Amino acid sequence: MRLVADLIVGGLAAGALYGLMALGLVLIYKTTDVVNFGHADMAMLSTFIAYALHVQAGWALVPAVFGAVAFAALLGVLMERAVMKPARDRKATVLGLVVATLGMALILNGTAGIIWGHDVKSFPYVASGAPLQVGGVVIPRDQIFNLAVGVGLAAGLHSFFRFSNVGVAMRATISNRTAASLMGIPVSRMFVLSWAIGAALGAVAGMLAAPTLFLEPNRMVDLLIKGFAAAVLGGFTSMPGAVVGGLGLGLLENFVGAYVSLDLKDTFAFLLIVVVLAVRPEGLLGRPVRKRV
Repeated sequence: MRLVADLIVGGLAAGALYGLMALGLVLIYKTTDVVNFGHADMAMLSTFIAYALHVQAGWALVPAVFGAVAFAALLGVLMERAVMKPARDRKATVLGLVVATLGMALILNGTAGIIWGHDVKSFPYVASGAPLQVGGVVIPRDQIFNLAVGVGLAAGLHSFFRFSNVGVAMRATISNRTAASLMGIPVSRMFVLSWAIGAALGAVAGMLAAPTLFLEPNRMVDLLIKGFAAAVLGGFTSMPGAVVGGLGLGLLENFVGAYVSLDLKDTFAFLLIVVVLAVRPEGLLGRPVRKRV
């Protein structure tokens, strides 16, 4: 019973990070119809910025983390304005936009390698200290913190979309860009904001995952795959689905690793993507996309 409790807590903590990664992907996709394959490298570079500020510049960890989140938001703005907008203005295809994100991923990866090298670096836990013991279950503080941050940011994003004027404008843009534009909503600015928020969410996930993944230019790819799997499971058109998919994936992979095979744990995300796309392409909470022909 204690093993099951440990698996649940660890799975939810990991799933919260997958959910944050998926939220960033889904937000950008729902707003701009672009799947951002540079998401992991944007998170990686932002985490390296936090590392540089904390370890190399001597900042305290919390200000370094907030500085890296701000950098991630600016990186998202730059990505949208300097790459995506010119491509859209020149009527680039959806495939062309996806390739552009892949190109940016390679540029960011190479930039990080040139600046910080490819040696694996350690990144400190944002929350540390003695683990808590609840009913005989020992829970590391970082797992509690990761779960709290993931759920808190998801709830905050939900409130932002539901109650703020800007959030309502973004929802209108997501629902119908043409109608939103006719109502006076600056659709182009909504695109920029979605990239900024999506990149910031990815950066938070990257920094919280870095202490266990360690820090190296290629280490965030695994987190991206888990984020994609979470988005596919929950539904790539549903932001609540991204959270549900992330938590579900975290639980499933933990139980698969414990009761089926530890070797299958890392590849389970790929299997889940294939199965969900074959059985229910819209995911658990997504809606089927229908086009008139």
